[in-house]
Amino acid sequence: MSDQTYVVGPAKGHSHTVILLHGRDSGAEEFASEFFECEITGSPQFDRTLPAVLPTIRWVFPQAKDLPSERFGTNMSQWFDMWSVEHPQERSEIQVPGLTSSIETLAQIIKDEETLVPRSRIFLAGISQGFATVLATFLADGNGGFAGLCGFCSWLPLADVIQASLGKASDADRLAAVQEVYRGSATDGTPSTSLTSTRILLGHSRDDEVIPVTNGRDMRDMLQKLQFRNVQWHEYEEGGHWFNEPEGVDDLFVFLFLGIEYSTEVPPLNLCGPYVKGAGCLYSP
Repeated sequence: MSDQTYVVGPAKGHSHTVILLHGRDSGAEEFASEFFECEITGSPQFDRTLPAVLPTIRWVFPQAKDLPSERFGTNMSQWFDMWSVEHPQERSEIQVPGLTSSIETLAQIIKDEETLVPRSRIFLAGISQGFATVLATFLADGNGGFAGLCGFCSWLPLADVIQASLGKASDADRLAAVQEVYRGSATDGTPSTSLTSTRILLGHSRDDEVIPVTNGRDMRDMLQKLQFRNVQWHEYEEGGHWFNEPEGVDDLFVFLFLGIEYSTEVPPLNLCGPYVKGAGCLYSP
């Protein structure tokens, strides 16, 4: 694991890991600090941050490299270079070298975490370019088996290339065609049949002025076209290019909570079951 990877927790016994990637022109520790200020719904007298209400999670924040920006003529923290964040398919060819390298980096981080917990207890998550990288890595890997994917304010990278590849592939070979795009070469095997059953949470605010919500909708539609059958789409009126609070943070909490509950016999401590069933409060110490 990179020395720049920032790790927090768990506060109690380690049951699950969330690997969470920051966006472009940000950093691991800075992003973690801001993310951990987000709170779920509940009484203000209690700590309602995600590390507090999900104490058995190990939070892993990888750090993107400083890469040259062709458009701005300077180096910046980014998982891959791109010409336009508003129109991510513009000059998409400049994205390929950095994206390929970041896929390899994230794959190694996943492998490292698998020495601590099984893949079925690892969530992959990210915001903006971070989740674009997560999704590309997930599709390149092709094996599935994760506890879930969580993406916010994001898009499908190289969507134009994906669309062209699907036009040449049979229905049975669609996932293999997508995998080939992100791996950069054909593989001997085929993606796991369990890949499309992976739980995926997507959230995007309509007032996001960095990544238009239409990009998120296009990503959702492409995943559905690829027969991913467990995609949860949440669209919020407000929130900008960040996590909507508190509703979006509540949605993330419930998604993680249920993923933990599904894979362990004992659910996390101090969590309010009625909220998970849609009844009310989130946190009851």
